[in-house]
Parts: sequence; C-alpha cells; structure tokens
Amino acid sequence: MSRRVFLLSPANCGGERAQLLFSPRASFDLALRLRTPGGAPLGEVMSFVSGLYFRGKLTYATRFGVPLVITPHAGLRLPDEPVTLARLRAAARVDIHPDNPRYRRPLLVSARAVASALQPDDGITLLGSIASDKYVTALLEVFGERLTFPKVFVGRGDMSRGGLLLRSVRYDVELDYVPVVGAVRHGPRPPRLERVR
Repeated sequence: MSRRVFLLSPANCGGERAQLLFSPRASFDLALRLRTPGGAPLGEVMSFVSGLYFRGKLTYATRFGVPLVITPHAGLRLPDEPVTLARLRAAARVDIHPDNPRYRRPLLVSARAVASALQPDDGITLLGSIASDKYVTALLEVFGERLTFPKVFVGRGDMSRGGLLLRSVRYDVELDYVPVVGAVRHGPRPPRLERVR
C-alpha cells in the first residue's frame, strides 16, 4: 500500500513566540518541560512557536500520511522527537539558507535516507513555501520530480495555508498535489477562505 511522506517547513526558532520559551521567567507548562532532560515533542514546540500554520501542517500530515519536520540544524526529524531548550537555542542560531552548510548538510543526509526508504508508489510532499529556494533547492536535489506540493498553496499566506489544512482535515478531503519542478512558484493571492459556520 502506498503512503505519502510530508516534509513540514519549520517555525521561526528565533521569532517572538520562541523568545517566550527562552525567557528565564517563563513558567508555563511547555517552557518548563523544555528545561527538563526529557524535553518536549518537536511538533508541539514548533506548533507553539508558529501557531496556526504549523499546527495546520502537522494535523494535516498526521491525518493523511507520515510527517517529518525540516529543522534548521538537524535535517528531517519526527514530530514526536524530544527537544530541550538547549537544542532549540542551537536551532535558532542556524540560518535557513540554501548555501548554509550547517543547514544544508544534515537536510541532504536525512532526505537521502528518506528517499532510499521510499517505495515506487510512495509520494513525497512539501508543506511549505516553494516561493523561495530555502527548502526547494536541497529537496529537489534529492527527490527531483517526485517532490510535490499542494497546488492551492500558491499565492496564499501562512495563516491562509494553515486554515486551509485544518479545514481539509475537518472535512476529510485531501488536497491535490503537483510537482515542484515546473510549477508556478508565485501567483496572485486567491480569495479568502469562507468562514466556517
């Protein structure tokens, strides 16, 4: 039976919400767990740091396939992998840029491991922006024409994508995927999603 592997672009580990986790005064549950040796699940941490967009990606990928998270410094990781505050700080120090070897090398190594485990009928789909090269360059080097993305992502902002993914799960309707190779990577902003009643 075929399966689909989803590659989830990461949250900004140096952003405003991440700073809440780094604060020594933080006393909420997730911040406290990050300070323990066992840490907290990567998916939960990224969902907190990003909010709606990453939560939508993780919920969708879990429902329709196998989720893997792109990290700034450690390649592709399972969302239930534990993360400590020290690891989150290490991730925040790495610039996600296609020419940065600290980001690129681990991503290529782990992507090749995933590619070697894929069956001929398996799918590989990026849940992230294809408008820039920061994810696409390395992933195309490994997966080539097999790499796809949701066609409806073109032109949408992060919040719109997150809402669309959560809505797809709610109605149990999987999106259509198209190859990244040859795709329109920039497009007009589509109409806003209708409010769910």
